Amino acid sequence: MVFTSHMTLALEEARAAARAGEVPVGAVVIGPDGAVLARARNRMRELCDPTAHAEMLAIRAACAALGSERLAGCDLYVTLEPCTACAGAISAARIARLYYGAADPKSGGVAQGPRVFDHAQAHHKPEVYGGIAERAAADLLRDFFAARR
Repeated sequence: MVFTSHMTLALEEARAAARAGEVPVGAVVIGPDGAVLARARNRMRELCDPTAHAEMLAIRAACAALGSERLAGCDLYVTLEPCTACAGAISAARIARLYYGAADPKSGGVAQGPRVFDHAQAHHKPEVYGGIAERAAADLLRDFFAARR
């Protein structure tokens, strides 16, 4: 099987988040057959919900699409390293592979900070691949915050 990155779709979602005034983070869940199960962007301000991170929304939508609380064999593409809460949701959903763009030294929970998947309490540890389209993801974030300063 040939690897196909779906980060382009996640970046499209991140751009849509920025246009809506949300922190530009996008996520996509890909099923075991390679089909897109869900796409989402940050919607915390829009929904007045601190848990409305792109990853959380994409995981919820993919679970609903499959009719299961587990996403075994699925991949998650997200433009920014997931926070601690999102990493916990990724573990609980049993996502097989996590691909993320930019590292998040301030709030990341995978390669930075608490490194959720490295704890014995993590129920599941996905394969993790960072730095996918990192420059594009980081540029979106940098430009978004620069415009607000």
